[in-house]
Amino acid sequence: MRIAQVAPLYESVPPRLYGGTERVVSWLTEELVALGHDVTLFASGDSVTNARLISGSTKALRLDPDCVDPLAHHILMIERVYEMAEEFDLIHFHIDYLHFPLSRRERVPCLTTLHGRLDLPDLPPLYREFTDMPLVSISDAQRKPVSWANWIGTVRHGLPAEALSMKNEAREGYLAFLGRVSPEKGVDQAIAIAIRSGMTLKIAAKVDRADVDYFERKIKPLLNHPLVEFIGEIGPREKGDFLGNAAALLFPINWPEPFGLVMIEAMSCGTPVIAHPYGSVPEIIPDGVCGFYVHDVQEGVDAVHRLGEIDRHACRRHFELNFTAERMARDYVKIYQTLVGPQPASLSLEEGVLNWMEAESSTPSTT
Repeated sequence: MRIAQVAPLYESVPPRLYGGTERVVSWLTEELVALGHDVTLFASGDSVTNARLISGSTKALRLDPDCVDPLAHHILMIERVYEMAEEFDLIHFHIDYLHFPLSRRERVPCLTTLHGRLDLPDLPPLYREFTDMPLVSISDAQRKPVSWANWIGTVRHGLPAEALSMKNEAREGYLAFLGRVSPEKGVDQAIAIAIRSGMTLKIAAKVDRADVDYFERKIKPLLNHPLVEFIGEIGPREKGDFLGNAAALLFPINWPEPFGLVMIEAMSCGTPVIAHPYGSVPEIIPDGVCGFYVHDVQEGVDAVHRLGEIDRHACRRHFELNFTAERMARDYVKIYQTLVGPQPASLSLEEGVLNWMEAESSTPSTT
């Protein structure tokens, strides 16, 4: 199948540092190539892939000091996608709804995976207008605010089984927070849980421009405690040791998290997750098996003291059974096939020669 993957341009594919959607697009693209599909990736020019790369910007826009209006780059990329549309059997978008007006006017099948939150009041009118756009959610919880939209499946994220290695024990015994510093991610709750548990908390997180004020006012004063270590943003090379050597990942979110990639990254290392059971969390973490659900700081402290009940090998097994990139890619291929329809079987060389000979023999002579 000839498939186009259209990624956001904010990060490279895969990202050099933080980046959820672009990382998932990378894993999906590479698995589709491994499965034998002809894949074209539309992404920033500093992306690395085994697919054919068409650049929508010279480099990741978040790291480009000359980028003032990222939307302009995305509109240009969408135009390029549809200039080439006839080259594809299906176009898979990961850029929210930006392409909807063009996609409904083209005959090439398209699919949109929505990676963000959908509980915003601006969104229902848009999805009511574009009910002809096939959508995929990344968790069942994500789609609830617009449950009536044109959902054709839920495909939960997966990462390569070998990307992060299993750690049999938490060698350093600290608690970990990995992701982004923002009010909905609950960094302050993680700090409170760690301090009251008497355990070190290592925070590997980025601070977006929009969250700088929150970080300076609310979080930075909490970092002076001797049990709290702020590492900052880390890349994929550091992630395995950071998560694998932790006693647990703290994930005390206070919003309807659409997925939470860091949870499956932790489980792939054998690291349990202590999380607020909001959004997708109950679909990803089995309570008491791969971690614990908690609702406040005290319950978080109690869960830290119960970590000995969790079998790290069970965390890894749950990951391998449910959250690998291969499983994700095969789930998407099933959806692609429903949109594209049956593909003609490819002929072997011998079959092609026989068909040619039959055609030649049946062609009337002109002499």
